[in-house]
Amino acid sequence: MDVLNLSVADLRRAALIKEQIETLSGELSRLLTGSGAPRAAAAAPAAASGGRRQMSAAGRAKIAAAARARWAKIRAAKGGAQPAKAAASSGGGKKRTMSPAARAKIAAAARARWAKVRAAKGA
Repeated sequence: MDVLNLSVADLRRAALIKEQIETLSGELSRLLTGSGAPRAAAAAPAAASGGRRQMSAAGRAKIAAAARARWAKIRAAKGGAQPAKAAASSGGGKKRTMSPAARAKIAAAARARWAKVRAAKGA
């Protein structure tokens, strides 16, 4: 039977039966676990399974500090390279440019490659 075709009375009865099933299910879980109070997992299964554990700000700070220390050790082993922020702010991070001769060489290679493609299409 389609839920959309049910009468209002039938829908109310279905909701009542569903509540009774949930109540009985909670009682059954209390009996099986042997505790007097309902378990949180039995009472709210969606909240228990869908939630993610939260990390405190102090925990995140400790992890971040450990990561910075690891990277500092790696940079020191490579020869004392500056961190990215310090290099950019001190003007050492100048943008590299291509020489006109290199650009002309790359452009000529691209033209030759496309000429080959056009020749293959035409033949």
